[in-house]
Amino acid sequence: MSVAKTSEISASSSKSFEDAIRKGIKKMSETVHGIESAWIKEQKVVVDDGEVKAYRVTMKVTFIVK
Repeated sequence: MSVAKTSEISASSSKSFEDAIRKGIKKMSETVHGIESAWIKEQKVVVDDGEVKAYRVTMKVTFIVK
């Protein structure tokens, strides 16, 4: 029997939402093993002087507990 846990994290990038997702997963995988999936809960941008400066995502990451 497997047991899974879900943690909510936020990540940002100056390039894109996809890059923010990749950075968040990569950073979490440095300390958590067995990551199975991620659900993108929220996407938003930071705007400064009419320009998008950052892409931010909030996601729920599911991993297997050993």
